[in-house]
Amino acid sequence: MSFSFFLLLITALIFDFLNGFHDSANIVATPIASRAMSPRRVLWLAALAHFVGPFLFGVAVAETIGKGIADPIHVTMPVVIAAMLAAVVWNVVTWYLGIPASSSHALVGGVVGAVVVASGFSAVQASGLTTVLVALFLSPILGLLVGYLLMNLTLFLARGATPRINHFFKRAQVVTAVGLALSHGANDAQKTMGIITLGLVVEGMIDEFTVPVWVIALSAGAIALGTATGGWRLIRTLGGRIYKIRPVDGFVSQISGAAIILGAALLGGPVSTTQVMSSSIMGAGSAQRFTKVRWQVGYEMLIAWVLTIPVSGLLAALLYFPLNAIL
Repeated sequence: MSFSFFLLLITALIFDFLNGFHDSANIVATPIASRAMSPRRVLWLAALAHFVGPFLFGVAVAETIGKGIADPIHVTMPVVIAAMLAAVVWNVVTWYLGIPASSSHALVGGVVGAVVVASGFSAVQASGLTTVLVALFLSPILGLLVGYLLMNLTLFLARGATPRINHFFKRAQVVTAVGLALSHGANDAQKTMGIITLGLVVEGMIDEFTVPVWVIALSAGAIALGTATGGWRLIRTLGGRIYKIRPVDGFVSQISGAAIILGAALLGGPVSTTQVMSSSIMGAGSAQRFTKVRWQVGYEMLIAWVLTIPVSGLLAALLYFPLNAIL
C-alpha cells in the first residue's frame, strides 16, 4: 500500500464517519422530537442498520460516484484526495454552524473542482454528472411532494381516531427509523466505497472497477460509528426548528424519506439524505397547515445547499495544487 493510497483511505473513512455523524440527524431527529424513542436507543439502532444497509442493496451508487462523474483516465490520487478533503472541511463547517448541508453535494463538487484544475473540463463526464445533479436536485422536490401527499392520506385514514392513535405512530417509528437508516446506509456509505475503489484502480491495485468486500465493510463500519456518535447540533435543527414534531409527523416523514432514498440507491442515484428528510418534514407539516412550517429555516438550508457544490469545488481546486506537489 503506497503512502498516497493510505492517505486517501484515511481521508475517505474520516469523510464517511463525518457523513454518519452529520446525517444521523436525518434519521433520529423526528423519533427523538416526537418522543417515540430515547436518543441513545435510536442512535444505536440507526447505527446497526447503517452497517447492514450497504450489504443488502448493492453498490450501484458507488459505481456512479467512482465512474460516472470524471473520466477515470484523468483521475489521479491528488485529485481524489483533494475532493475528499474538501468534502470533509465543508462537513465540519456546516456541522459547527448547525446547518444541514449535503455531504453528497460536497463530494460531487470536490471531484469536479479537483479534476477540472488537473485536466480541464473535458475530463468531466457530462452525461454522468447530469444524472448525478438531476438525482440531487430532484430528490428534495419529491420529498416535499411525497411528504405532503402521504400526510394528507394518513390524516384521511385516521379521521375520527382517538388520541390513542399517537401510541401507534410512536411504536411504528421504530420500524420506519430502521427502514430509513437502512436506505441511508445503502446510499451514503456507497459514496465512500466509490472513492476508495477509484483509488484502488488509479493505483493499479485492481484491474477494473469492482468494489471489494473489505471496502464495503470498512465504509459501512465508518458511517455506522459516525451515526452512533450523533450530530446534536443538526438533530436540534431538524427536530425542532422547522416546527414542533408530533408522532404522526415523524411517521410520515420517515416513510417518505426512506422510499425516495432507497429507490435512488437501487437506481444508482446519489441523493442527499439531508435534503430529502428536510423537505419530507416540510411537506408533512405544510399538509396540516402551511403556516406551521418555519419557512425561514428552509430558506437557510436552501442557501447552504446552493453554496455546497461551488464552495467544495473551489476548496478541492485549491487543495489540489499542494497535494499534487507533495504526492
